Order: sequence, then structure tokens, then C-alpha cells
Amino acid sequence: MKTVAFLSLVFLLLCCASPKQSDMKINIEITEGNFTHASHLIDSVIALKTTSFEEQQMLRFTKDSLRRVELDFNKDIDEVVNWIKKHHGFEPTEAQVSDWEKDKVLEYRIIDNQKRYFRNAAPNLFRLSESARSMSNAPKPKSDTPKDSLLITAFERKQPTDKDWKKTLEPKTMKVVYTLTVKSDVVPDGKIVKAWLPYPRKDISRQINVKFINASQSDYILSNDATAHTSIYMEKKAVATKPTVFTVEYEFTSQGEWIDFEKIVDTDFKVYPSDLVKYTSEKKPHIQFTETLKNLTDEVTLNKSGTKATVEAIYLYIVENYPWASALEYSTIKNIPEYAIENKKGDCGQVALLLITMLRYKGIPARWQSGWMMHPGEVNLHDWAEYYINGIGWIPIDVSFGRDDFNNSLPKRFFMSGIDSYRLYINNDYSGAFFPEKKYPRSETVDFQRGEVETDSENLYFDKWSYKMQVEYR
Repeated sequence: MKTVAFLSLVFLLLCCASPKQSDMKINIEITEGNFTHASHLIDSVIALKTTSFEEQQMLRFTKDSLRRVELDFNKDIDEVVNWIKKHHGFEPTEAQVSDWEKDKVLEYRIIDNQKRYFRNAAPNLFRLSESARSMSNAPKPKSDTPKDSLLITAFERKQPTDKDWKKTLEPKTMKVVYTLTVKSDVVPDGKIVKAWLPYPRKDISRQINVKFINASQSDYILSNDATAHTSIYMEKKAVATKPTVFTVEYEFTSQGEWIDFEKIVDTDFKVYPSDLVKYTSEKKPHIQFTETLKNLTDEVTLNKSGTKATVEAIYLYIVENYPWASALEYSTIKNIPEYAIENKKGDCGQVALLLITMLRYKGIPARWQSGWMMHPGEVNLHDWAEYYINGIGWIPIDVSFGRDDFNNSLPKRFFMSGIDSYRLYINNDYSGAFFPEKKYPRSETVDFQRGEVETDSENLYFDKWSYKMQVEYR
């Protein structure tokens, strides 16, 4: 009865409220962590039918975002403590937990008056906190950096195309079988499931010999490289009690390169070809020249002049101050670089966006690239970037791989102006369009690596399907 009374009150209040007032009420509830109330408000606004279709779509996405946050923050304090006891051999005190929360190394949110911890808050604690690691009897948790021996071996082999200032790494050919599986009975029997699976780009000079081999559906659509995200699109009818499975098989060759940073002749980074202007501009919401971003960048680059010195200062600042940590779903973060700065941590995409935004603010063209890291035994989603220097062109940079997890000094310097041969290139920008166009908001609103799935009536979020990458090295 209490719920009915509350909903009736909500409806009466919203009938008298303007759309802006309704948005304000919803935002207040979300900010205060009252997700259930916010969801009821959204349902009531949609039911009134006083907003446009586009506004209703945004409201539906906002409501879905609340569910995404709840999926991310799905641990209680007992689960966190028990994980620490099991994997690190000690039971933290309430005071220690409180200190870690204050230091933002144990991430939580208050949702509907309950303290909920990020699903990977406990493992992240031992990546971020010196005090936690000092009490542990286990090794530091793994980050996203691959074995440096793979890079060093390839780097030391001279290629015929090598120049005095540029080195081409040994190419690697890989055959991939990618599978996306929608769980059984998630979609009603007979309803069409639409899927976009990641597919290698053909417009990247470091990725060649892309060959389509096979797909589970004979009627498929390959997007062209004019899209920011290259994909293979397929449709299939759902069958009751059975999962809906999509597969694609392809082959490609990846070839890394390295630019000798010391031999680059610096130029005036304020003058670039006109087609590069967009790569020095903001792109909201995740590339914004906020006061926080500007102040930090100015501090990091104080007394630095020229492209090289600016790139080096920003790169080294990030790799030395932002440890890798498992990340929230990007669709739930309002401004990723601001989040990274506030929390002093970031996964590969978060620090890549931070780097890109800082470089653009200083007038240096920088752009997003991403796909998968294909290192044997360490295949995973990965993001990196490129920056532009007059006379050289676009230069790869992987701020995540440049972090101090390596025992050898080569990788830290290498990834400031180089990239290895174990890459799958899928995206040349973030938050781009799909082909065919996607009707509903994406599960991943920034990147595209796992895939996207929807029906005629809704988007299917990550909890409703799974993905698998199988790689054969030639």
C-alpha cells in the first residue's frame, strides 16, 4: 500500500511540474542515491506523454543506467571482507575500511540507503593501496600490461623497412573465432535478435591482410571503414530454451612500429593541416577542457615548450601517477578524465582519454584507437591513442602499457612513441555510429570491443549475453 501511495503522489506532483522541473526532481533523487524513487519518477514522466520521443528515449536510458550502476556496485561489506580474508589472509578492521573509503581506494556508493561496493573493489584495493598490500600475504593483483619479453624479442629483430628514426616490428598473423551468445529465454521465442560483432579495420597501416573466413549467418553486413566502429552485423530468431549464438571467423596481420622519440625534430605545434582541427577540439562528454583538467595540464607542462616536451611530460605524469584498476562500465561515468583525476586511477581507456584530453587542451592533435590486446595468454579488451607531429604524422602511444609494472626499462619509453604487433584494431574514435544504425542506446556508449545486441523493442545489456575470443597464431 505504501508503494501505491507513493506512486500516486509522484503522479500528482509531476502532473503539475514542467519538463525541466521533472528532470530536476529525477536528478536530485539520483544524486542522493534514491534509485528506486528516481525510477518511479521516470516511469511517471513517460506515462504522462508530455515529452518528445527523444526525451523519452533519454529518460529510458537514464533509468537503464541506474540498473547498470546497481550491477556494477553489487557487493556488501561482508562480501568484501570475506574476499580479503580468503585471498590476502587477514581481516580488516572497521577503521581500516573507513580509511580506504576516504582515500577512494575502496570504491562504494550509497544506493537506496545501502552501502554498495564496486564489484571489483576488493581486488582494486590491493592495486591502489600501499597499506593494504603491506598486510597481504599474496602477490599484487595483475594489471593489463603484457609480458615485456614479447615486446623485447620482436623489437630486437631488424626489419627491411627500418629507417634511421623508425623501426618496424616483426608482424604477427592471427586467426580469430569470435562468439557472442545471448542467454536462453532472454528474448521471447521467434523474436529477432540483432547483433553487432567486432571486426578488424582495413584502413590502419599497421593492420593488413584482413580476410573474412566464415560467419554463423549467411546473410550478414560488414560495415566499411568510414564508421568509427567496424563490425559484422547479423540477425537470428530466438528459440525457446536455447541460447542465440552468433559467430564470425577471420584472419589478419598486425605489425607494430616504433618511432625514435629522440630523433624527432620538434616543430611549432600550433600550426597543423586544417583536417586535424577536430583532433585538437573538445568532444563532450569525455573530452572537455574543464578547469580541473586545464589546471592539472598547465601544472604538469609548466616550463615545457614544443610538442615533444609536452607529450613526454603528460605521458610520464600519467604512467607514474595513475595505477591500473578494474573500471566501472564507461556508460555510467559522466566524464571519464575527470573521474580518473578525482580517483587517481584508471584502466587503459580511462588513462587514454585523459592523455588525449590533456594533449588536445595544449593544442596537440590526439585521437582514440582501440580493439583488443592479442598477446598469447593475455588476450583482452584494450584502448590506446595516437598523437600528431608535423613532419612525422600520427604516432602510436599506449599510456597504459607504459606504466611501471615492467621490470625492463624499454617498455616505458617504447610505448610513448610505439606499439607492439599483438593488436586487433577495431575503433578509430569513440562513441561513433554503427552500420547498420543501432536503434537503442548502446551497452557500451564509448568503446566497441565486446559487441552490441538489441531487439525491435530494447537494447540487451551485458548481463544478458556473453562473448568469447579464440585466437590461433600463424
